[in-house]
Amino acid sequence: MVSRRSLLRGATGLAVTTPLVVAAAGPAAATSPTVPRTMSAARGTVPAGVAVSPMLPLTHLSVAGAESVRIRTADGLQPWQPVTDCPCGPDGTAVRRRTLIPASGALSYEVRGNAVRVTEVNTVDGPARATAAPEAPLPFTAPAQFRPRYLSRAAWGADESYRLNPDGTLDTPPAFYPVQTLTVHHSGEANPPPDPIPHIRGIYYNQAVVNDWGDIGYQLIIDEHGRVYEGTYSDPDSIPVFGPTLSTNGLPMMVNGSHVGGFNAGNIGICVLGNYMLGPPSAASMRSLTHVLALLAATTRLNPLGTTRYVNPVSGASATIATIAGHQDWHTANPAAGATLCPGDHLYALLPRIRADVDALVRRLPVSARG
Repeated sequence: MVSRRSLLRGATGLAVTTPLVVAAAGPAAATSPTVPRTMSAARGTVPAGVAVSPMLPLTHLSVAGAESVRIRTADGLQPWQPVTDCPCGPDGTAVRRRTLIPASGALSYEVRGNAVRVTEVNTVDGPARATAAPEAPLPFTAPAQFRPRYLSRAAWGADESYRLNPDGTLDTPPAFYPVQTLTVHHSGEANPPPDPIPHIRGIYYNQAVVNDWGDIGYQLIIDEHGRVYEGTYSDPDSIPVFGPTLSTNGLPMMVNGSHVGGFNAGNIGICVLGNYMLGPPSAASMRSLTHVLALLAATTRLNPLGTTRYVNPVSGASATIATIAGHQDWHTANPAAGATLCPGDHLYALLPRIRADVDALVRRLPVSARG
């Protein structure tokens, strides 16, 4: 049986209809914004300690089973990067631990570990395809000062074909559940790329195609400048996270994601780009995180200072956890969630203050924004 992933990549491992040169811009390029198609090469198992020459210019390496990775650039061998992966994936499936490592400018790379599997990725040099939608305020019902700058999936260049099977059906049709909890993540890369948009496209490709989750796992993403990005596809309207129907108590229902293995339904995931084991997050990203959490809590009538008895409506898995939690809290609440240091010591230490700030901000929001 031919897999969805192999069809997306093509028989040689390179993405279908994706040559290694940028396609010439047509007449529409002058008036329509474009984004490069992501290219990839599935290398399969790579031997440890052997310098591998990439099959295409790299922006990222998607790695499974590695202890650490290092790249060689024009400046020589770079330090080994430890691979820190998170236990995440869709409810009801095996957790996949595959790490996306920025690798721009790599002339070769090496891995440490047994049976390490690598997919090479390039999110910047593929042929152009049309996209749409400008940056705008986060489209929630609240005054503009409460809404960070926002990029929809179209604005950051999500290729919606990644959500489809070869026959055109949805790989993972959106499913909607009442909101119970909000979970904070970090993306975990040691050397984040300077431009977050191609990096987000890399995360999307890694999770939707390489891991075969059918979409990006986080409902929202925040960069160091405080810009907010739409994650998991919900429906055609302009509002991220929430679907077209209401719960029995009249509140909006969230689209399911893949950010905490076994504990996704009813749990909104917000990922802050960066590795906060290494240092603190930026003030801009924390301001946006606080505003996003406040808007979500107000819309769904969650208590930012509360504790929730979470029950997964799909599997029945349960956990007693802070209503605004860090990813690592899920393992403490129920070891089935898997151990992780996400969202990193520096960001995790800020969560008590963030909860208090979110609670104060919710009280300042107009009543119309509180669900």
